[in-house]
Amino acid sequence: MTHQTLRDWLLTDTPQSRRQASAAAWYAGWLKLKRNTLAMAGLIVLIALILGALCAPLLATQDPFVQDLGARLLAPGTDGHIFGTDSLGRDIWSRLIYGARISLYIVALVSVVAPLLGLIIGTVAGYAGGILDVVLMRFTDIFLAFPRLILALAFVAALGAGIENAVLAISLTAWPPYARIARAETLTIRNSDFIHAIKLQGAGPLRIITRHVWPLCISSLVIRVTLDMAGIILTAAGLGFLGLGAQPPSPEWGAMVSEGRKYILDYWWVATIPGLAIFTISLAFNLLGDGLRDVLDPREAGK
Repeated sequence: MTHQTLRDWLLTDTPQSRRQASAAAWYAGWLKLKRNTLAMAGLIVLIALILGALCAPLLATQDPFVQDLGARLLAPGTDGHIFGTDSLGRDIWSRLIYGARISLYIVALVSVVAPLLGLIIGTVAGYAGGILDVVLMRFTDIFLAFPRLILALAFVAALGAGIENAVLAISLTAWPPYARIARAETLTIRNSDFIHAIKLQGAGPLRIITRHVWPLCISSLVIRVTLDMAGIILTAAGLGFLGLGAQPPSPEWGAMVSEGRKYILDYWWVATIPGLAIFTISLAFNLLGDGLRDVLDPREAGK
């Protein structure tokens, strides 16, 4: 199949199979995303981050953990240190590259745990209704009543400092919006004709929720996840800044900013460069999330 015929096969208005229809929908979404310059810029930055994290041993010019007090607080570009060194003589560029792994690890875990927990609670509440809906939604409101960072600090203080506990704390504070979205989607779906038809065929509540309700909630949750990733990074960086996230000598970006704040006036690069890394990645996630919202939002499908 040539490139031209493959493109025609993807752009056809009369798909001949479910596989072709699914592939055509994905391709149309990709074309729409590709027309969004800012979203593509965000995607390129994130791809560069992922590749940099995967190839960290090849890209790092120094060992990120080795201290050299004779080379402490060197300016960017000095003696082969691209971004200079920190107060212990460690190469900032190398620590940034390895720190990307920690940030991606936190984002990946939270992006799986929080939406899944919210999806389960929201769909069960929306489909069951009644007293169960009231109890689950009031439980959700309790979590929404607290600022996310403050609640995460409370959980980490109770669980203990560390990356895994930080991930768990962020997940426990991030799920309520997903639960509300899933519940709203479920309320619009549960009385649909196709749900009644499935019930007449003998399907139970578990099968209806997992096989027919969940797939229709995914697009809304994906949009929310992408837009929340910047907030996840900022929360993780905030915990690291306060010493409750990744522990020394891990090259976590928030901890690097915290360490460099003591030298911000005389040695600006120690805190500014990891701070710019956090800003850049957060902006990239927001730009990509905004583009995905335009692609996946069903209300935009006909525009």
